[in-house]
Order: sequence, then C-alpha cells, then structure tokens
Amino acid sequence: MRQTQLFTKTLREAPANEVAKNAQLLIRGGYIFKNMAGAYSFLPLGLQVVENINAIIREEMDAIGGQEMHMPSLQDAALWKQSDRWSDEAVDVWFKTELKAGGEIGLAWTHEEVLTDIMTHYVSSYKDLPKFPYQIQTKFRNEMRAKSGIMRTREFWMKDLYSFCATEEQHNEFYEACADAYMRIFKRLGIGQQTYKTFASGGAFTKFSHEFQTLAEAGEDVVYVSEEKNVAVNEEVLAEADLAELGVSKDELEKRKSIEVGNIFSLGTKFSEALGLTFKNDAGEDVPVIMGSYGIGPARAMGTVVDLLADEKGIVWPAAIAPYRVHLVGLNTDDAAVRDWADGIYTALTKRGVTVLYDDRDARPGEKFADSDLLGMPYRVVASRKGKESGRFEVVERATGEMHELTEDELFNKFSE
Repeated sequence: MRQTQLFTKTLREAPANEVAKNAQLLIRGGYIFKNMAGAYSFLPLGLQVVENINAIIREEMDAIGGQEMHMPSLQDAALWKQSDRWSDEAVDVWFKTELKAGGEIGLAWTHEEVLTDIMTHYVSSYKDLPKFPYQIQTKFRNEMRAKSGIMRTREFWMKDLYSFCATEEQHNEFYEACADAYMRIFKRLGIGQQTYKTFASGGAFTKFSHEFQTLAEAGEDVVYVSEEKNVAVNEEVLAEADLAELGVSKDELEKRKSIEVGNIFSLGTKFSEALGLTFKNDAGEDVPVIMGSYGIGPARAMGTVVDLLADEKGIVWPAAIAPYRVHLVGLNTDDAAVRDWADGIYTALTKRGVTVLYDDRDARPGEKFADSDLLGMPYRVVASRKGKESGRFEVVERATGEMHELTEDELFNKFSE
C-alpha cells in the first residue's frame, strides 16, 4: 500500500473528548474513526489489524475442533422468552425495535439461545457429540456508558464458541483445551506474559469460571495476582473462596488493574433444558446436552495491545498483527532517480511476499519519521539519496529502536525469511 493511496491521514492531536490511550493513538494513526459514543469505524489499517487477530483466533479454535459459522444479529423474542432472557428486567443491555409488520425483535448481545435452537435439528444421539461451533460476529449491547475507547463499545465483534457435550468428562476436556488455546492466542498477540487465566465465580453450574485478564494500568478491572505461583483471582472469588485449594494465600496476592480479554464459562444444561436440546445416551435415555461458552473480543484485544505496548512515540504493533510488516520511508523523492529506486525496492519487497506500507508522500523527513513511529509497523526501512549512493538501507526495529544498515541483498534476505 502506498500512503498516497490511503484516504486516511495521521493527526497531530487526538480528539479532545477521547481520554483512552488506545482510542487516542488509533484515531491519530487513522486506524479508527469515532462515529458516536460506543461506535467506531475501523478504517483500512485498523481493519487489517482486526483481521490479523481474527486469523490467529481462527487457527487456534480450528486446532481444537472448532467449526466456524455465522448467525444473525436479528433475534426472535419468542426464542429468548423460553430461556427467560428477553425481558429488560432479566437482561438490561438489549437493543430492541419494532417491525413494520408488527412484533418486536432484538439485536443479539450473545448467541446461546440461537445456537442451542439450531443444534436441536442436528443432535439426536451421543454419537453426534461433542461439537464446537463458533463465529466471529457483531454483537450489540446497550451499555449505559460506553468508555475506554474500543474496549467497551455498544457495537463490537465477538468470537463466541459454544461447546455441546454428552458427558462432564467431554466438557471438562474441551474446557481445558480452550483455556490452553486462549493462552496461545494471547501469546501470539504479544500480551501473553501479562495475561493470566483468572479464577472467577462459576455461578450455578460449576465452582469456577475463568476470565483472561491482562495486567495494565489502563484496565478497569481489578485482580489479585501471585506472579510467582502464576495464580490470579478476581474480587468476587477473593471475597468468597477458600484460596487454599488454589495453592495460594491472600498474603501472596497483589492487587492489580487489568483488562478482561476473554472468558470461558460452563453452562451446564440451563439452555439445553429450556430449549429442548436432548440426545439419547448409550442406554437409550433422553438427556440434556452439557454446554459451555467461550468468548474473545478481537477489537478489545487490539485496544489492549495498544494500551499495553505503545510508547511515548506511538503504537508498537507485534509482527503477528501489524497491518504491514515493513514501513518503507522514501526520502529525497523529489529526485526522480531516487524516487524510481525507492519504487523499485517497494516492488521487489512486495514481490517477495513482504507486506509493505510505502510512504511515498511529498513530506519532510521529520514528519515521515514521526508518522512512522505513530503508526507502529514492526520495521522501518529508509530509502534515501544517501542510501542509494552507499547501497545501504537504514532499518529500525520499532519495538527496541535498534538500527542496522543492510545492503540490498541483506534487506531482501531479512524480510523474505
């Protein structure tokens, strides 16, 4: 991508009404645009980051048996009344609207009911289980106060997977496999070292559920962590649980701010019983399916990466989710020979499969370098008159600031790995 072709532009200052660091930097970099409170547009660079995150999520979900699908946001009230989750008294985040033809529908904030109803048409025997369908789809939640930039919005993407099992053993096996997959995802996103599988209340179905909490000063959650023992609990568990079974005492836990980047829940048979999802076991008896739900917000993960890894100069993208691996900065391009040479480097890198954002704008070097730091691609490669004459490129690693001078062959070898 040439920057002259991007319709977005960088901003020196973030909008005055944005206080969250993730939103400030992403808006300034032209990754997102705020349409209104709780609703953002993801611009070309921002969408590419989300798609890279989604690709990692898909790989890890598919690896544990997940099957991707897509369900509608429009929701039939009758279905949700069966599980007693339609009324505003039961669930206070519904967006609802009237149909012109009469009747009321909602915009989905989750999909347990919908998928359970679907599965009644495909599950009849224990031989049909277990199954693990998932989607990456838009959710709507009528939050009283949207805040923290793209971390808490009223319209957002969610990866929601639901497990359908015949036995507790099947369910527990998948639950742990999904927890492990989540930690692999967060490691690949560059936030694994700061992310803890955190004990949370399990409600009526199990003693514990789990949140995945990333330690961050910008977080709006609070967790209690023993880094030495790799144990974390949320406030509810700290107040209620006997921590001895977790192998830790209150004195060993440190209070920290955090961002919830994922969660996993055992659902028992609540939804299968309400919606009639049963199967015949090996004794020929009709029994309800055992369920679980497993969520990750891709945009929330994106915001967490920005909040956690950004420095005073701007965003710092991990290579796995950066929109482009290389930011090629062309200097002295008013000289036709230098411009043609820089264009040739851009073409050669892209032909080798390297993703490149090429700053071919007519702008001052200082402006280009400042924008490069703000945009946060993993590597900056400078193509200048001086470099053309010496046959060398200045290559700077964004995360560390390390600079190397490489020949053309060394450059191509480095980024073709």
